[in-house]
Amino acid sequence: MDHPMTDTNQHHQTGINRRTFVQNTSASIAAASLAAPLIARTTRRRDTLNIGVIGCGGRGTGAAVNAVEASEDARVVALADVFTDRVESSRGHLATVGDRCRVSEAHCYVGFDAYKQLLRDADVDVVILATPPQFRPMHFDAAINAGKHVFMEKPVAVDPAGIRTVIDAAKRARSQRLSVVAGTQRRHEASYREAIRRLHDGAIGRVVAARCYWNQGGLWKKDPQPEWTDMEWQLRNWLYFTWLSGDHLVEQHVHNLDVVNWVIGDHPVRALGLGGRQARTADVYGNIFDHHAIEYEYEDGTFLMSMCRQQDGCPSRVEEVIHGTEGRATLRPGYAVIEGRNPWTWSDRNPNPYVEEHRHLHDSIRGGTYLNEGQRIAESTLTAIMGRMATYTGQVVDWNRAMSSELDLSPSAYAFGSLDVRPVAIPGRTPLR
Repeated sequence: MDHPMTDTNQHHQTGINRRTFVQNTSASIAAASLAAPLIARTTRRRDTLNIGVIGCGGRGTGAAVNAVEASEDARVVALADVFTDRVESSRGHLATVGDRCRVSEAHCYVGFDAYKQLLRDADVDVVILATPPQFRPMHFDAAINAGKHVFMEKPVAVDPAGIRTVIDAAKRARSQRLSVVAGTQRRHEASYREAIRRLHDGAIGRVVAARCYWNQGGLWKKDPQPEWTDMEWQLRNWLYFTWLSGDHLVEQHVHNLDVVNWVIGDHPVRALGLGGRQARTADVYGNIFDHHAIEYEYEDGTFLMSMCRQQDGCPSRVEEVIHGTEGRATLRPGYAVIEGRNPWTWSDRNPNPYVEEHRHLHDSIRGGTYLNEGQRIAESTLTAIMGRMATYTGQVVDWNRAMSSELDLSPSAYAFGSLDVRPVAIPGRTPLR
């Protein structure tokens, strides 16, 4: 999980607004956008693959280490975040990894506009996008405009407005041959890849149904501090605000939903769900739910029962179960078993998928099999958002309605100051937008 970084001395910084972001950013970096195909070709003339990190929390810092582990010619050269303390923490940790992770102070950027400064850094070939998901669409769009290859953490948006931005940027990345890999590491894990290859080859017959789970206890939280504005507290406590994380259904359970979409080879066409908050009701837990259960239906009639929960004292379960006409498959990290007519169990070496996803990205950049996972991860993220729309409102939500929805959770401005917490959704009362 990652935290954005904020310079607490910049509370009077001018805010920016996502609703005008694309127009403003396109104008400010038009030259970089025009040069993008050239940048994508020429960056590999260097002896190194230079990486910039936008979002220097635990996940961003960890992804930077994984990227260096993936390739001997990779090095981390720039850091950007909203918070000064997080940049300094990340920089200090990376320095202990080795010379390829030592970032000079001149290449450390702080503030809401820090990502723009990093993207103007000519030394950067690849960017890691690891801020809270709210910022992913604008950062991805700007990275493609700047001609950078991208590794972006999941999910890639918190609302349909953001999904449309990601899909548009992914199309531009493809036209410019910019490589894009998402942080759904199961797609790059040997056990999953072999198991799903077998499922696609008919190991359990025709897939008719699936179940998936991410049930666990609670996670970290940050209590408000007297010196923090509302915006700073919400950024530092981002897991618990739908506008920042999308709710844990979107931020976390997207992994499982992505696996089922991968198996079926499509996204669902409608969702019906229920959810609420029973165990985490204090103000520090913002406005997200602590449990969701959703029934998804696919175009071919296949259905998925999806469940996610973050409640202490309850059994944990994180896996996907696929049912076919001739058997069943059970999948989780490092574990894959097929039962039925064609029994099989994964027993081979399983390299670290958090490293493998970067290795696959680097291979694509070097001219290997081209990877652009932008459209795919946008669809899996919208699958999760559609489920949240169903659980928050109590209504049946279809894919086209979700994709075209005007729902935009971004604040009026990204600036330090007061920021009200939106009410907790109430199924049957909260309107479907």
